[in-house]
Amino acid sequence: MRVLGVDPGLTRCGVGVVDQEPGGRPVMVDVGVIRTPADLDTSRRLVQIEEGLQEWLGTHRPDVVCVERVFAQHNVRTVMGTAQASGVVMLVGARHGLPVMLHTPSEVKAAITGSGRADKAQVGEMVTRILGLDNPPKPADAADALALAICHLWRGGATNRLAALHAQTRAGTTAGSTATTNGYARAVAAARRANPPR
Repeated sequence: MRVLGVDPGLTRCGVGVVDQEPGGRPVMVDVGVIRTPADLDTSRRLVQIEEGLQEWLGTHRPDVVCVERVFAQHNVRTVMGTAQASGVVMLVGARHGLPVMLHTPSEVKAAITGSGRADKAQVGEMVTRILGLDNPPKPADAADALALAICHLWRGGATNRLAALHAQTRAGTTAGSTATTNGYARAVAAARRANPPR
């Protein structure tokens, strides 16, 4: 399965792609940052983020997109920009027909380090170890994007099964439209059982 993790932000939007085969370890495919100039109008900055994400999706063809869930901060301006960027990520993923999942910062930290209170340096260090990298990805937004992807691979559950089916269908590896439809229906039912509406 291939996951595109996105750490949303207006100035720096971290993006990371991670693959994992069943029973295998996560492998980094690519990592980077989509940057926008602070002096540009917000609407134009969001367009640049959208264009950057389109490029990443076209190049890497992930099976699922995961985004850090925006949480309340003291700086309202910062949280607004993050929420706007997050909305663009969700829209682009949905337009590509991909599952889009949200993970909280504490959920990601707990999955990667074992503690929901870990700092950015600890997350970067563990991402480096998990992916077998020589050095932590820089800036921290890039490491956070990889952490999101790893978190989703490890905690995605039924959503990952649905994304795997989506990938098989897209690759033409499912046998016949009836089998595909039945498999899709089973995956949707499993996802609903695992994540009932609140």
